[in-house]
Amino acid sequence: MKTGDLFATEEMAGRPLADRMRPRSLDEYQGQTHILGPDKPLRMAIENNRLHSMIFWGPPGTGKTTLARLLANTSGHAFHTLSAVLAGVKDIRAAVEQARQVQAETGRGTVLFIDEVHRFNKSQQDAFLPHVEDGTFLFVGATTENPSFELNNALLSRARVYVLKSLGTDDLMAVLHHALEDRERGLGEQQLDVSAEDLEQIARAADGDARRALNLLESAAGLAQQGRIPASVIKEVCAGQTRRFDKGGEVFYDQISALHKSVRGSSPDAALYWLCRMLDGGCDPLYVARRVVRMASEDIGNADPRALEIALNAWQVQERLGSPEGELAIAQAVLYLACAAKSNAVYTAFKTAMKDARQTGSTEVPVHLRNAPTRLMKELGYGKNYRYAHDEPEAYAAGENYFPDELAPRRYYQPVPRGLEIRIREKLARLQELDDAAAGKEVE
Repeated sequence: MKTGDLFATEEMAGRPLADRMRPRSLDEYQGQTHILGPDKPLRMAIENNRLHSMIFWGPPGTGKTTLARLLANTSGHAFHTLSAVLAGVKDIRAAVEQARQVQAETGRGTVLFIDEVHRFNKSQQDAFLPHVEDGTFLFVGATTENPSFELNNALLSRARVYVLKSLGTDDLMAVLHHALEDRERGLGEQQLDVSAEDLEQIARAADGDARRALNLLESAAGLAQQGRIPASVIKEVCAGQTRRFDKGGEVFYDQISALHKSVRGSSPDAALYWLCRMLDGGCDPLYVARRVVRMASEDIGNADPRALEIALNAWQVQERLGSPEGELAIAQAVLYLACAAKSNAVYTAFKTAMKDARQTGSTEVPVHLRNAPTRLMKELGYGKNYRYAHDEPEAYAAGENYFPDELAPRRYYQPVPRGLEIRIREKLARLQELDDAAAGKEVE
């Protein structure tokens, strides 16, 4: 073996398996067939060397960095990478100068890859724009966050966004098999014996993340016994693997949205599934409890007032007892809310009334509704002609107006014909009849 080959082998052995197994060509690249399949726009752009600035948006381990490297290698561009976590405007300027130097000396363009580009602030993102415009480099960004919320519109308008999806089990199995068979970069020299069922367990535990799958396989290979990886080892290395969640990120809001809409849609089983997904991913149970209280008011309201009480009780149990008792109480509340009669009448009424309150300004309280604790206030007429409802027939002051004088009476609350709101609806209809009758008497 040549000395250079020896050093290369030692260097390769010192790198993590996930790094060693990075695809070297599009044929080795797994997943993302929706953008890299035959006749797909990105595939055609790469093969025809008609590249453009782009942003890869997707979960960890879906191949964003690898795809950026393949873009550069396939097109003959130099590859320069920066991490938005560590780099600043000074680093961007240095990368620009390096790209210009490469262009001047070799005639080659440069792919400038910015990992976690959403971490850059507005001024850092703006620093790219002139150089993207004049073609100094081909800008490729990678982000796990929604670019619509995290990136400047000016930058988004100059780059096409490609959405990368989590790898499926079949894709991850292909990645694992390749690593086990590759003698140059993978584990092929060890000729490890591992069952298909155990490999599939690794693929499931990886949760769509190729990097995690290879890390798990490497850990298991390190515990192999006489060239075989026992099922017990696979179970051990996969234990404790949580599902992808990303507190406060895109997946976080997608999952709480799915939970809320499952409750609103009266699907208790789906609601319970999304609750468990969030808890399994590490979501704070108190956050879920707070959102469940919101669901009780927004989507159930007075159709079943017990929903709010049960939601508040679940929140209190979580605060007092913690896990797992609190999580079980939250699950109970979620199931109750999903099965309860639905009404958004309170939510709709509140939004409409709030809109009026903001638009009508500081209208005064009618004099007859004001309190009169002092003699001066009584002399000014505060409380005069106020009708005490309990002294009226049916404890209702028919025809009375409680709105400001400048504002015509409104009907915000429209109970739905479901649950307890059926009775509330009937009660309000009866009160309206009394108002109409009182108005008729006044006319006469």
